[in-house]
Amino acid sequence: MKISARNQLAGTVLSVTPGAVNGTVKVDIGGGNIITSSITEEAIADLGLAAGDRVTVLIKASDVLIGK
Repeated sequence: MKISARNQLAGTVLSVTPGAVNGTVKVDIGGGNIITSSITEEAIADLGLAAGDRVTVLIKASDVLIGK
């Protein structure tokens, strides 16, 4: 499969926390860095996500905001 997202980070699922509509998936991408994603419960089920799974985090955004 070809995709246009150029920001691809390999990692391991640390946890999947269910929600009413969306769940939270935490992915360890190494170096002490963790990315948290909110995705639909349907997507979590379709992907069969569970702690320990090797995944790729794809980031494609027109805006990236940073605050301090």
